[in-house]
Amino acid sequence: MPKVRGEDLTRLDDAARAGWLYYVAGNTQDQIASKLGISRQSAQRLVSLSMSAGLVKVRIDHPIATCLEAALALKDRYGLRHCTVVPSDPESASTTLGVAEACAAEMERRLRQPDPLVIAIGTGRTLKAAVERLPAMVASQHRIVSLTGNIALDGAVSVYNTIFTMADVVQARHYPMSLPVVVSSAEERALLHEQKVVQSTLKLAAVAEVTFVGLGELGANAPLVADNFITAEDRDELDALGAVGEIVGWAFDRDGRIIPCAYNERVASAPIPDTANTEVIVVGMGPLKAPGIRAALKGRLANGLITDEATADVLLRNPATRKAGTAWKADHAMGVR
Repeated sequence: MPKVRGEDLTRLDDAARAGWLYYVAGNTQDQIASKLGISRQSAQRLVSLSMSAGLVKVRIDHPIATCLEAALALKDRYGLRHCTVVPSDPESASTTLGVAEACAAEMERRLRQPDPLVIAIGTGRTLKAAVERLPAMVASQHRIVSLTGNIALDGAVSVYNTIFTMADVVQARHYPMSLPVVVSSAEERALLHEQKVVQSTLKLAAVAEVTFVGLGELGANAPLVADNFITAEDRDELDALGAVGEIVGWAFDRDGRIIPCAYNERVASAPIPDTANTEVIVVGMGPLKAPGIRAALKGRLANGLITDEATADVLLRNPATRKAGTAWKADHAMGVR
């Protein structure tokens, strides 16, 4: 036995040496074989042993590695089915940089699937930027359905409705919802939803396999107000009720609960698809959106996320202790949720 143990230690020594030459010094397996005086096959086995025996700890020294770690931590923290985190550019004031490209890549991945999908789509600046980055393709096997209308209070059509642009680029069948985002009363919504074409769109949205939505903050510069979908008085009402964000018009509180109120009774959008049955991927970044994103993930309004590293950092902080910087990494390592 002592002899076997000694042989094992010698082999681990050789594996460590081969591992160092390969992973640290950057030698090829042929070079390792020459330097250690062994065959190439033996060098290959020693390099493999260095990894399987835990002698090699891989650390990627690149900003994308931090993003991958953050995405994994977010999936773990919020039980997400999908998460992409892109690097942040502290010099940029853009609210779409990076996330629009990542969203376009994820959309393209779904659109290139041969099996037919129902893809639901929201509206807004981030999704518009993502759709503009899609390559031209033929994806006629899929159906794209809008979750929300695109008509403002004065009858104008929003430039941020994405379904028509997306359908043109990917040549897919599309099902718009030609309604205001918010109507004047619950009775008007019920009347509009009785229309056969609207009912068909609502039913299709309910069975979407994947959904991409933006998230709107409800502060002073709320997109719903800026785009003339709701009034400043509506926004003030929602603020008083504790609303922290909206998805396709539906306003929700800090726990991710759709607020039972007169405003939400007037929202003409389709209900946000049930995350128990589908993927709902929210796309957004920035400090103004972070509280809404946190609430949407907490309340399971969304089970997917595409965001940037700075926003991910905020989402991974413990709000009770208001930890800053990269404190989430220590929490994640210790199993803190």
